[in-house]
Amino acid sequence: MAHPRSFAGQGNFSHVAVALLASTGLAASASQANAAEGIFDEMRFGATTSIGDGDNHESGIFPTFTIFFDPLGADRATGIAEKILRPRIHAGASIATSSSGVNEAYGGLSWDAALTERLSVELGVGATVHDGDLNDDGTSGPKLGCRLLFREYAAVGYRFDEHWNLSATVEHASNANLCSRPNDGLTRAGLMLGYKF
Repeated sequence: MAHPRSFAGQGNFSHVAVALLASTGLAASASQANAAEGIFDEMRFGATTSIGDGDNHESGIFPTFTIFFDPLGADRATGIAEKILRPRIHAGASIATSSSGVNEAYGGLSWDAALTERLSVELGVGATVHDGDLNDDGTSGPKLGCRLLFREYAAVGYRFDEHWNLSATVEHASNANLCSRPNDGLTRAGLMLGYKF
C-alpha cells in the first residue's frame, strides 16, 4: 500500500523544496558575480541517510543542499570570543527519496574551528520545517509531533585547497518534548562536498 506522503503526493512542500534547490543551482551558475558581491560564503551539496532505529528510521537517501552566508565576518574572527559572537548563517533543504522519508527546509547558525591547516570541526544549531507525520497514524517512519523542530548538526571537514572541501556530518532534529505529541526525531549522517568562495 502506498504511503500517503509519497514524493509524488507531497504537494506544495516538495514544490517549494524543488524551487529552492533549482534557485540555488542557478545561483551557483552565477557564482562569480555573487562572490564578487560577497553574498555567498560557501555552498555544499551531498546526501545523508537515516541512522535512527526502529520507528525513527527513514529509508532511502536524502539529497541535501546547504548555503552559508558570512555577514558577521566569521572568517576574520581571531579569538574564541569573536568566533562565538560571529557565526555564519546557513540555510538549506533535504529531499526524501522514499515514502517513509521526511522532506526538510532548515536554517540556523554555524561555528567552525580549524584543527590543522586542512582539518576542521563545525557545529550548527537552528530550526527545520518538515512534511513528516506528526502523530501515530499507523504509517511507517518517525512521528515528529510538531511541524517546526529544533535542528543541530556536527561536521568534520577536510579542505583540499582554498575552495574545495569534504565534510562528514551528523544531524538531529526533534521537538525537545515541547509538543504534547510524539518526539521520535530525525537523525541522519552523510557526506557533503563544499565550495568556498
